[in-house]
Amino acid sequence: MHEAMDEWCERWLGSAVSEVLFETGSLSQVAGVELADGREVVVKVRRSAPRLHAAHQVQWRVWQSGYPAPEPLVPPALIGPEHSASAERLIRGGDIGGRGPGDAVRAAEALAWLLRVAPAAAEVEDLSPSPPWVAWDHAGPGLWPAPDRGPEDLNLVRGPGWLDDAGARCRERLGRYRARRVIGHADWHAGNVRWSGDRLLVVHDWDSVVSQPEAVIAGMAAAVFPASEASWRPATVEESEEFLNAYVRSGSRAWTRDDAEAFWAATVWTRAFDAKEESADGPVTSLSEAEAADRLVRAGA
Repeated sequence: MHEAMDEWCERWLGSAVSEVLFETGSLSQVAGVELADGREVVVKVRRSAPRLHAAHQVQWRVWQSGYPAPEPLVPPALIGPEHSASAERLIRGGDIGGRGPGDAVRAAEALAWLLRVAPAAAEVEDLSPSPPWVAWDHAGPGLWPAPDRGPEDLNLVRGPGWLDDAGARCRERLGRYRARRVIGHADWHAGNVRWSGDRLLVVHDWDSVVSQPEAVIAGMAAAVFPASEASWRPATVEESEEFLNAYVRSGSRAWTRDDAEAFWAATVWTRAFDAKEESADGPVTSLSEAEAADRLVRAGA
């Protein structure tokens, strides 16, 4: 892949790779590189999909607004028969938030800021399908959408009955919710949201932008905001509630009971999907039946 990336950079960035600074990634291969002309950029390689072009448009519009997203340099362009790569300016450093005092509030305020400056859904190309941990509204025949890792059909995975019940109740509750779709970030965990003191330094992973109702986007974020790759401990019910209260205070409109219930249903869906993937490999430890039940009560589900 290094040779292909070097050729890609020379073609699309006008300069070959001088040094690979880091490599990481899960669903994508991500490399920070220094180019021969001295620029430091991040190149992301992943399976091609039409929604990636819409995600690039969102990142560009958000960056132009002054929001702290990395400057996009190259939209998704082929790097092989089935994969595409894009490039953005490297932003170094930043502290990872978590569950310290004020972390829920600042994470919620940063998300509210993003939704204020993001383009309207009609102003960019189609962002569907949503990533599976957001795709409560998927069009597949079963309860669970196709997973993002591996070919296994989660609908064929034997797991705790309460987990499938929770997923079904989320889908039913969100299916009754009627709200305008907006654009927001659907992977709002601490590793993607970096800080310099109390100042938001940068938000990463713009492939994860989606078009969903605002309450759903906020709920997904409130479920995972303290977690990071180093310590994947999602939010407690109390932390999600603190996030909700801060988010509503940061917004320009009053939330209805319907909005709040959709928020809580969304917190369950994303956690239940992760737990269902977990159940394919062993026991579920990331979500308990009691916590799911508590969140579902709040969701009116």
